[in-house]
Amino acid sequence: MAETREPTIRVTAMPADTNPYGGVFGGWLMSQMALAAGSLASRTGRGKAVVVSASDFAFPGAMAVGDELSVYCEIAATGTTSLTIAAEAIARERNGESQVKVAQGRFKFVLLDENDRPRAAAAPSKSFHPR
Repeated sequence: MAETREPTIRVTAMPADTNPYGGVFGGWLMSQMALAAGSLASRTGRGKAVVVSASDFAFPGAMAVGDELSVYCEIAATGTTSLTIAAEAIARERNGESQVKVAQGRFKFVLLDENDRPRAAAAPSKSFHPR
């Protein structure tokens, strides 16, 4: 079944992204998820957003070098000055259509003003539609 949602980012795992055992490194997966979540937090918050915590990580599947990683993000919670983003990482085999969830987790971001002080997290405008 084809995916109907749009990924926040998409990237291909390369040989440099492997662990000593030849598998794709979990830290690389987490960094790709953080990049995607940060992109959504900055767009939604309309400014600087910095990660303050990462939690609830699970790695239910594995991916190989050459597989395409798609990271899907959504806002899980909005606080006074923060956004919590849920991220899900799906790998698609390089030479086919088979997909597997390889990671999931949550990132909490604090929105900052021009002086790097926390600022209010306003609700997204009705015209905002993440792609």
